[in-house]
Amino acid sequence: MRSVRALAAVVLYSLAASNVALAAEPKQGGILRVYHRDSPGSASIHEGATYSVNVPFMPVYNNLAVYNQNVAQNSIDSIVPDLAESWAWSNDNRTLTFKLHHDVKWHDGKPFTSADVQMHVRHADGQVGAEVPPEPAQILV
Repeated sequence: MRSVRALAAVVLYSLAASNVALAAEPKQGGILRVYHRDSPGSASIHEGATYSVNVPFMPVYNNLAVYNQNVAQNSIDSIVPDLAESWAWSNDNRTLTFKLHHDVKWHDGKPFTSADVQMHVRHADGQVGAEVPPEPAQILV
């Protein structure tokens, strides 16, 4: 009986120690390798809205608002802010205004602004004259 208790204690201690190691602070950088069944032609979720594009690339992008990932079913009530701090509809429900977070920066350190949102919306809408970077996948990375 003593040996069973000792074994149980060793197993519990090992499990607790391994959980502490797994909960360590994540390391920045490196390479993430993921198996994928396809080879999408672009990382732009607007140009190729398929499973093969959306599944691997949606976690790379930020959005003005997203569905709460901790809620089992998406609904209008489960939309939460991401790059937007808040939003409000006009009285006639024709204009949606987003208040953006002020501390957001691009990968190069430049601030994220309403002009960036406007360019992205124009590009996604196919409007002519929108200044588009050479690789659309870098619009909101």
